[in-house]
This record gives sequence, C-alpha cells and structure tokens, in this order.
Amino acid sequence: MYSRRNFLQKLTGSAVAASFIPGVLSAAALSATAVSSAGCTGVDGPVLRVAILGLGSYGTRVADAMQACTKAKLVGVISGTPAKIPVWQAKYNIPAKNCYNYDNFDQIKNNPDIDAVYVITPNATHKDFVIRAAKAGKQVICEKPMALTAAESREMIDACKAAGVHLLVGYRMHFEPKTLEVIRMRNAGELGKIRFFQGLSGFNSGDPNQWRRNPKLSGGGSLMDIGIYSVNGARYMIGEEPSWVTAQETKTDPARFVPGIDETIQFQLGFPSGAVASCLSTYNMDNLDRFFLDGTAGYAELLPATGYGPTKGRTNKGELTQPDTVHQTVQMDEMSGILLQGHKPVVPVDGEEAYRDAVVVDAIYQAAKTGQKVQLKG
Repeated sequence: MYSRRNFLQKLTGSAVAASFIPGVLSAAALSATAVSSAGCTGVDGPVLRVAILGLGSYGTRVADAMQACTKAKLVGVISGTPAKIPVWQAKYNIPAKNCYNYDNFDQIKNNPDIDAVYVITPNATHKDFVIRAAKAGKQVICEKPMALTAAESREMIDACKAAGVHLLVGYRMHFEPKTLEVIRMRNAGELGKIRFFQGLSGFNSGDPNQWRRNPKLSGGGSLMDIGIYSVNGARYMIGEEPSWVTAQETKTDPARFVPGIDETIQFQLGFPSGAVASCLSTYNMDNLDRFFLDGTAGYAELLPATGYGPTKGRTNKGELTQPDTVHQTVQMDEMSGILLQGHKPVVPVDGEEAYRDAVVVDAIYQAAKTGQKVQLKG
C-alpha cells in the first residue's frame, strides 16, 4: 500500500549530497539591512535557529536535511507526543530548555534562543499553531497547504502582520535548480509565448487510518495533499495568476474515500494571456508526477517534477543538467537568508503566495461541486 511518503521516497532514488546552490536568490534583490536582528552568527553569516512543531515523518525529513545546513540550525522541538521528545533530543542534540508540548509551547516567547517555528502538522491544525507562534513573537514557517481555505489563509497572514513577524511556507520546489532554470527560460523568452501547462500529481493512497484520509484533519483529499503541487506549479510555471477555473471530481471507490476526501479531481485553469492549464490530482493512480510547459518556441518537462529528489527534466534544447540537491536543506538555508538578511527568492514563499494557492483551491472545489466555471478576481 502506498502513502504520499512512500510515493515521494520512491522518487528519491539514491541519496544525493546536500549543497547550497548559488544563484537561487537574485543578487539584485538583496536588502541592504537585515530583516531581523535575531539569529546567531556562524562561519557563513547569520544562522536561523529553528524549532520544529510536529515530529512526524516529514518533520523528521526536514530535521535530517537541516543537519547539512550552513545558515539554519535545528535547536528546538514542539510535540503532542511526549515520547518523541527525548528521542529527538538525543538524535539532534536539543537541550531540554528548548523542548515544548502543544499545551505549553506559548512559553516559547520567553526563549531568546529560538528564532522561528516550523509548523509541520495536519492541515487543519496549521492556523491555530501559526497564530500561536506569531503571538509568541517568533518567525513562522508553515507547511503547505498553509490553510484549508483562502479565508483562513488571510486570517493567518493578518495575525503574523499584527505580531510583526514573517510568515513563510514550505515551497521547497521554489528553490530547486532545474525548476528555476525552466522559469528563467520562460522569463527570458526562450520558450516563446506560453500556451499550455500540464500538471499530473498523484499516487495510490493506502493506509485508511492516516490523517490525510480524515477530513477533519486534512480538510480535503488528494487536492489538498498532492494536488497542491499542480496548483502552485501551474502558477509559477506559466508566471501568471489564473482568471477562471473549471473542475470535475471522480470517485470510483467511496468505501475507501469517505465524504470530504476527494479521490480524483481534474481541473483546468485559464490565464489572462490565453494560456491554459490542464491538471489532475488523485489518490487512486500510481506515480503521477509530471509538469509539462509548452510555448510557441519550445517546451520544458520535469519528470519527476515535485518528488523529494532528484528532479529530472528536459527541454527542446536537451536535458537539464543543474545539480541535484536535498530540497529541504536548500529551502531552510534560503529561508534563513530571507528572514535574517532580506533576500528575495525568484518565486515567493510567503503567506501571500499560499493565499493565492488557496483562492484557486477554493475555486476548484466550487467548480467541481457546481459544474460551473468559476471566475477569479484579478
């Protein structure tokens, strides 16, 4: 039986060495002053000190990847399962004073040795944890999808602004070198006028007891879990915001996929330039992970496009040869640069970016339910 983790791990293949990739951030976008005075100083400059909230499988993946970071350091944990904390303390050398549970983690506001909290918990819990971390005065990183709805996303953004902290989202693909090369080619006009994008995101979901199959925790099914990659990918690959959405839901196995858990959704996006996107999100097909971008002068394909790595790709000019990376290592180093040095990524990773995804997701669900085209505001 497959889970999203099984699928993404299968795509990983052999381990690749973590490395910081120069040029992922635009040098012209560097701020003259640091955004935050927090952080400690390492050999390579300011170091972001991070506490991970949610010690599940992906939290462990991030923690492992952070061991190779030069600009971010795992220094704290926050867990709803007390038995996990001593295991993490021993594995990652985390002091007891930086360990919290879900009941007392608001006390983190009194801990000057933690700069940021990375929320890696089920989707439905994101809003509460993000707002609590913001009120504690910590910078916030949240896994995607950031929230269940656009309204929730806006509430989280507003709470972080009111607290005077930044809100970033775990869009690891926004730092992936081959992905960025395709975006560079598009921006440089090397693909011509963009006409079409296809995003295929799916796997065969096995364990019915996982939180992703519980609508009260996940807030949806395949679209909220794996389909968010095609939603976001359509936007950053085409380089525009969609103006309309249509969608169709297919459920062939209602016994496996209970009400509130979508099995398969096909959705189409229209863009102001005339480009269109055709995407599929599913929990009932094997190993779908492909992006294809077509323009009047060329094309680009990523296959696999969003797995944990290595990403592979080709264009009409040949294979993409940018180096493979451990996505989460690069992501955390780059997020340190954003929070501590004012760097600006090529593709945004802030709360507003996640809000725009949530607007599209809301529209997809509405279109699938009503059978009508949903117009989006510009």
